[in-house]
This record gives sequence, structure tokens and C-alpha cells, in this order.
Amino acid sequence: MKSKNPKPPVSDKKTRIMTPSIVEEAIEKKLEDIATLLCSIGEGKKGKSRLYEEVLAVVERGLFRIALRRNGNVKIAAANYLGINRNTFQKKMAKLGITNENRT
Repeated sequence: MKSKNPKPPVSDKKTRIMTPSIVEEAIEKKLEDIATLLCSIGEGKKGKSRLYEEVLAVVERGLFRIALRRNGNVKIAAANYLGINRNTFQKKMAKLGITNENRT
């Protein structure tokens, strides 16, 4: 039996449906700021830029910290949350200089 008053899809200006392109746009805007900041710090340095490696490290560090926080600082749970192997997670933690001191 059909409802007499079906609800229309939410599409007012205040509500935005999160699509991959919206997420990519938001991330790209933040990355632009990060790249500007990192480039200004490295101005005057000679040689090949390390912007790519530096941005990846910033993003990975952030993801790892979020994963740890959201999973009670349990490394295996954080690794699963990110969809990576726990050994890879631990190696990257060490490489990125992340400690797990807040473990409960």
C-alpha cells in the first residue's frame, strides 16, 4: 500500500549530500593550505622539493592519530579501521614518530 504523502528527498540549501567529489574538494582545499605552509617553511632551500613526502607524512600522521583515538588507542583495532595490516601499522607508526602513550 502506497503512502499518500511520500517524503520528498532532502535537497534544501542547508543540507549537502556527501559525495566523493565534495570530500575531494574539501581535502584539496586543506591540502592547498598545507602545501602553501610547507613551501613557505622550505623557501630558500636548494635542491629537489620534498613537498610530496612531507604532505603524505602529515596526512598519514593525522589518519593514524584519528584511528588510534577512535579505537581506544588499540593498535590492531586502529589498523583494521584503516584497512591495513597491524605490522604495517606499527612500522608506519615508528617511521612517523607516533607513540601510543595514551593507551588505557
